[in-house]
Amino acid sequence: MLLVNALVQGVLLGGLFTMAAVGLSIAFGVLRIVNLAHGEVMTVGAYVSVMVLAITGMNVWVSMLIVVPLLAAVGYVVQRYVLQRAVGISELAPLLVTFGISIMVPNALIELFTNDKRPISTGGLAVQSMTLVDGVTVGVLPLITAVLAVALIVCVQLFLSQTQIGRYMRAAADDAPTLQLMGVDSRQIYGVAMALAFGIAALAGVFYGMRQGGVTPFDGQLSLLFAFEAVIIGGLGSLWGTLAGGTVLGISHTIAGLFGPEMPLLVGNLVFLMILVLRPRGIVRSRREG
Repeated sequence: MLLVNALVQGVLLGGLFTMAAVGLSIAFGVLRIVNLAHGEVMTVGAYVSVMVLAITGMNVWVSMLIVVPLLAAVGYVVQRYVLQRAVGISELAPLLVTFGISIMVPNALIELFTNDKRPISTGGLAVQSMTLVDGVTVGVLPLITAVLAVALIVCVQLFLSQTQIGRYMRAAADDAPTLQLMGVDSRQIYGVAMALAFGIAALAGVFYGMRQGGVTPFDGQLSLLFAFEAVIIGGLGSLWGTLAGGTVLGISHTIAGLFGPEMPLLVGNLVFLMILVLRPRGIVRSRREG
């Protein structure tokens, strides 16, 4: 039962990794931008939730209704007025811009909040659990996170396939110049795509803070690593691949944890490198690859 429990916990942990990776997958899939500040967006989202809770005293779930739209608006502005200009300079410029943001944000957060961990209150939800069978117990919060991660992917897929702006986003990812010739402003479409990526990243940051018991300024560095590995393992450009990648990464972490607390990060990185060598395009191919 120990191994079964580790597998179940790994699937639930994979839900957190998946949620963290969805925004990164959208940014690359539509804009072809590797957002090195993705982890910092998650961290900022968690800190905004902390501030909202401290100022208003509202429920953490209600605070997400403020956090997600706010960070989505920031993502739109960053794309339209910073990254869009960087794209016009060179292909490397957006990477350097996001790297610069990833350096500035943690230091700004230290100045504003110090380096101490700021808790995100869950009202006891973090310690609630349910027993599936003897020896297999799942936490309520990890279960909610995993279910929400799958729901996010379903909603994003429906948005991309069933709405006009979603179809424009797919067209922009495939052939932006042709879309421009059809009279559609690709800059607006890119702005919406980055707004979606930032909003989902902010939501993931709140859940990450809830799972970790709080947030610190440099949490984004590790969360970016997990998100990046999940996207690469699953396959660039595939949202369902991101789910598969997050699940593989989560299971590798929990099974490695059976052998020692220092093992999960090492084994997770080794699994990432092994898949990168054996299947560099990921375990799930995107439609564009056939």
